[in-house]
Amino acid sequence: MGGRGGRPRFPVELEYGFWAGVRAGLGVGEAAAAVGVSHTKGLEWFGHRGGVMPKVTAGQRRRCLSFAEREEIALLRAARLGVREIAERLGRDPGTISRELRRVPHNPDSHAGPVYRASTAQADADVKARRPKEAKLATNLALRREVQARLKENHSPEQIAGRLRDDFPDDPEMWVSHETIYQALYVQGRGALKRELARHLRTGRALRKPRRVEGVRRGQIPGMVNISQRPKEVEDRAVPGDWEGDLIVGATESGSAIGTLVERATGFVLLLHLPGDHTADTVADAMIHKMTELPEQLRRSLTWDQGKEMTNHARIAEATGLDIYFCDPHSPWQRGTSENTNGLLRQYFPKGTDLSRWGPGYLDKVAAELNNRPRKRLNWRTPAETLDKLLSDQTNPPGVATTA
Repeated sequence: MGGRGGRPRFPVELEYGFWAGVRAGLGVGEAAAAVGVSHTKGLEWFGHRGGVMPKVTAGQRRRCLSFAEREEIALLRAARLGVREIAERLGRDPGTISRELRRVPHNPDSHAGPVYRASTAQADADVKARRPKEAKLATNLALRREVQARLKENHSPEQIAGRLRDDFPDDPEMWVSHETIYQALYVQGRGALKRELARHLRTGRALRKPRRVEGVRRGQIPGMVNISQRPKEVEDRAVPGDWEGDLIVGATESGSAIGTLVERATGFVLLLHLPGDHTADTVADAMIHKMTELPEQLRRSLTWDQGKEMTNHARIAEATGLDIYFCDPHSPWQRGTSENTNGLLRQYFPKGTDLSRWGPGYLDKVAAELNNRPRKRLNWRTPAETLDKLLSDQTNPPGVATTA
C-alpha cells in the first residue's frame, strides 16, 4: 500500500511496536531503534499523534473495521462528533474514518442529507471484499475507451489517472489509479487493455520489468550512522565541506562505474575513476586518494546511500577525517544535490555504456566543466567561484586585518 509521494508505508505493527516502547518508558529514539526505524520516523509518528498513545495495541487492532466499530461510528456520528474525535475514540486513523463515512449512498430525494448506517456500510464492505474482483477497466467500457485513447496520445498512466479526476470530478466511475492501468496492460487475467498499447509507454516494454531481483535485499552496513544523526548545521549549506556521494554504474558486463562527490554548499564536483569494478576496497582507495588532496576544512562530512560499496566507511573516515552518514533506504531525496548532479553527468556518460573507456584525465575535464558552469541557485556564479569565495571568507573573516 502506498504512502505519501508513492513511497511504501511502514507496516502498522511497527508503529504500534514503537508506541509499546514509548509506553514502557523508552525515549522516541530508543523506541524507534527497537523496531528498526529511523529516529526521524519515530519523531514523525510521535508528532502525528501529538504525543498521545493510541488506545489499542498491535495485537488488538484489526485491519478492517468490525461491525461493532461501525455501530460505534454510527452512534458517534449521530451525536455530531467530528472525524478526528471519532478516530481518537476508536483508536483508528482519521483517514480510515473519513473513507468509511463516504460509504453512505447519495439519495437525491432526501432533504435530511446522507445518514451513515452500520448495516448498510457493512453490506457494502462485504461486497467489495469479495475475491476475485473484476477488473475495473474490463467492466467499465466508457472508462476503458477513455484510457485507450489517452494511451494512444502517449500520455503516461499517472498522467491519465490524474487528468481523469480533473475531467470527471463528479463521476468516480471514471476514475482509475495508474497501477490499475499498468496491470491492465501487463498482468495476465487483468488484460483489459490491448497489449500493443504498451508501446505507447515511455519504456515501450511489452513485459513489466521488476526493479530488483526477487528475494535479493541489500543488507545493512555494519557500524553505519543514520542521516537522522547528522548535525543540523549541515542543512544550512553555509559552510563548505559537507559532501554527498553516489555511483554512476556502467554496462553490467563491464563492471565499470564513476564515483560522484558533490559539495552541498556550492555544487562543486569531484569524480572517482572506477574502470574495473566498484567493490568496497576499490571505492575506498579511490575516495581516500581524491579526498586527501583537499584542504582539511573541506573534509567535514559525507552522506551516501546504503550501498555495499561503502562497507569500508570506517577506513575512509579514519583516513580523510570525514564524518560519514547513511540515508534511509529508498530515500534519494535525502541526497538531492547528488541526484541532480548525476542527472547532469548523464549528458557526458549515457546509461548502459562502458564507463571504463573514459580515463581519469577526461573525468577531471568533465568535473572542471561542471564546476565552471554558472548556476541559478548561486546567483549565476560558478561552483568554483563560490567555493573560492567561501574559503577566502573563512581564511580572512570580516574585521580581521591581513598583513602584506
